[in-house]
Parts: sequence; C-alpha cells; structure tokens
Amino acid sequence: MSSEAEESFGIGDIDDMGPVDYAVIEFPGNRMTGRGLPLLVDLVDRGIIRIFDLVFVRKDLDGSVTAVELQDFGSEVDLSVFEGASSGLLDQSDIDDAGGALEPGNSAGIIVYENTWAAPFARELRRGGAQLVAAGRIPVQALLASLDAVEVPPDDA
Repeated sequence: MSSEAEESFGIGDIDDMGPVDYAVIEFPGNRMTGRGLPLLVDLVDRGIIRIFDLVFVRKDLDGSVTAVELQDFGSEVDLSVFEGASSGLLDQSDIDDAGGALEPGNSAGIIVYENTWAAPFARELRRGGAQLVAAGRIPVQALLASLDAVEVPPDDA
C-alpha cells in the first residue's frame, strides 16, 4: 500500500473533512474471497476515500457475534494491507448492531471511511453556514426494482 494509504487511518482536521460513511458487507457462509479488496486499496491510493476503521465480525449459528482478527482469514485472502485500520470510531455496540444485521453463519466487514473526494465541497458549504440535515443511500436492488416497475411507453406513442 502506498504511503497515502498508510496515512489514511488518522482523522485529521475535522473542518476539512468530507462526509464520513460506514458500510457493513456480509459474506454468506463466511466465504470471503478478497474480490474487491484491490479496488478498495486503489480508492485509498488515489485519495478518493480514507479508511478510518475496518473490522471483520462473524455471527455464529447461536447468534453470538465476535470480532475476527485479520490473520484468522488464513492465506486465502491477504488483508495485511489493512492492519492498523482503527481510529476508535467503532465500539462494541457498533459491532453488535452490525452483527444484528447478519444471518447466523455469516461474516462481515465493517468499514468507516471518509469521502475525501467531497471534502472541498463540504468544507465550502460549512464555511457558508450550511449543514447536512439528511443523507441516505439507495441500494442497487431498489434502483433495479424501480426501473423494472416503470412502464416503457410504446415507440408509436
């Protein structure tokens, strides 16, 4: 990982930050292939995002949720690039909440990241007195369902 990626785990000056998001990505049957991880590293290296926290959890069949150490994934997936990705923003209650969204027998990655690409825009809005009062994300599945529901008019209409 580049030095930019390695320096990405600190918070820095909050007045200059972009929006901070989190995501919980579930891996059915605890099968994490590593697909997508090079793209995540690329986003960090290019300065598009900055990772504050990256934690992996497993939900056992009895419903208990435990943190998984990166080295516990074995040699199938090299996660060493994310060693030390911990700002302290995530606590046990966050891990428990994320675990509640998982199906038993599955694992997940929990990532907290700054959208550094939006930092200049967000900084100027704040300087102008604006503040974010609502935000959300539309899942791809919801977009597809909406598009499927839209009737396409006939060409001769």
